[in-house]
This record gives sequence, C-alpha cells and structure tokens, in this order.
Amino acid sequence: MTAALLTTPRVAVTGAGGPMGLAIARRLAQAGARAMALTDISGTRLDANAALLRTEFPALEIVAMRGDVTGQVEAGAFAEAALAAFGGIDVLVNTVGGLRSAQLYTPLLDMTEVQWRATFDLNLMGCFHLIRAFAPGMLDRGAGRIVNFATIVFGGEKGQADYAAAKAGVASLTRSLAAELAPAITVNAVAPGLTRTSVTRNMPETEATRLTAGACIPRMAEPEEIAEAVAFFASEPARFVTGEIMAVSGGLHPHL
Repeated sequence: MTAALLTTPRVAVTGAGGPMGLAIARRLAQAGARAMALTDISGTRLDANAALLRTEFPALEIVAMRGDVTGQVEAGAFAEAALAAFGGIDVLVNTVGGLRSAQLYTPLLDMTEVQWRATFDLNLMGCFHLIRAFAPGMLDRGAGRIVNFATIVFGGEKGQADYAAAKAGVASLTRSLAAELAPAITVNAVAPGLTRTSVTRNMPETEATRLTAGACIPRMAEPEEIAEAVAFFASEPARFVTGEIMAVSGGLHPHL
C-alpha cells in the first residue's frame, strides 16, 4: 500500500540528476506530489531526468534548474525559482552529498585541507542554504517535511574521516532542527549503506563484496529502496516521526 504524502505537496529535490535523485523524484511523484523543483550540478543529467519524469507523469509540474546548491548564490537562485513557480515548498529532500576525492579512502594524515573543507561543503552547505530558504514558508503554513541524507558511516570509518565527520554533522543538524522547527516541520534523515549509483557503478565487484559482506542482506542497495524511506518520511503516516536517522543498509549500522 502506498503511503499518501501531505496533501498534493510541492517538493524540492537536490541531486536530481543522479540515479538516487531520479528514484526519489519518481517515488514522490507516484505518492502524489503535484509540483516538483529539481536541481543538480550537471545540467545535462538534470535535463535528461526531468524529461523522463515529464513523460511518466504528464500532470506533474516541474521546474528543473542547474545549480550548485553548496554555494549561496546558486542555491538562492534555485529556491527563488521554486518559490516563484509554486508559491512554496512542502517537502525538501537534501540528496546532495558524497566524497570529495577520486579515491574511496584517504588517511587523515594524507588528507589536504582543501579536501576536508570541500567534503564538509558538499555534504552540509546545501542543507544549510535550502533549509533556510524553504523552512520559513513551511513554518508560516504550519506544516512541512525535510529529509536529509546521512550515511551509515557517520559513526566513524577508517580512511573516511572527512566524509564520516561531515555526515555526522548532517545527523546532528537533523536532530537539532527537529527540535528547532517543531511542531510544524518534521526533520529526518536517511542513512544509506553502499548504494548502486553513478559513483559506485564502476566499483570492482570484489570491493563491493567486501564492503557489504557484514550486512544481513549482503549486497548494494538499489536507489529505489532508498527512495522508499524518503517517501515514508514525507508521508502522512509519518507525521509523528521526527529527529530520526533511518539506516537503509541491509542490516549494517553506524559503528567503529
């Protein structure tokens, strides 16, 4: 059974050019979103995904705008376009995040300050800018949903000190804002395990097997499985759920 979203919500999804963003947008459209503002740093990927969504959901109003939401100017331009088109945003999904390195692991003693700062910017600044842009309207209307993206490594991970610390920041931000923005807005986060996206698509099978071996379900997640958790947090049945960090990882949990 599909859990209904807030009444015909207006949704904003960042990172909408990638497989994860597309799966989330598609799932929220299936659940009843009537208007959707999409952004991604890649205009080519964003346009392709927006075209797919327009074909699949002809009644869905879509604004697709290329932008880097880690920067105030481009995040602000996206927010202004969304608000001008739809009058408000009811559900914000902050999907943007990831590593700022060509390699999966970098020991802290080999890490540059540039990488450290860039990883924090990538994982936190989009949340900062867009929550500040959209939350006031949610508060005025007395309802809203914010879904952030952490990861199961936010508890700490050898060789990923920058990424784990940044995602711990996302988890902490989520819980802080759940308290600050209550009771009108619920704020939750999804914490995926290794997921089949454009970043992991070319990962050697031996490495993927090693990273998922400890899970109860030892495989990568599919983006559609992560999107189900987002849809739950955005749904009417989740109206009493806030400040939660939901692991969607086949049984892996944050650890050291």
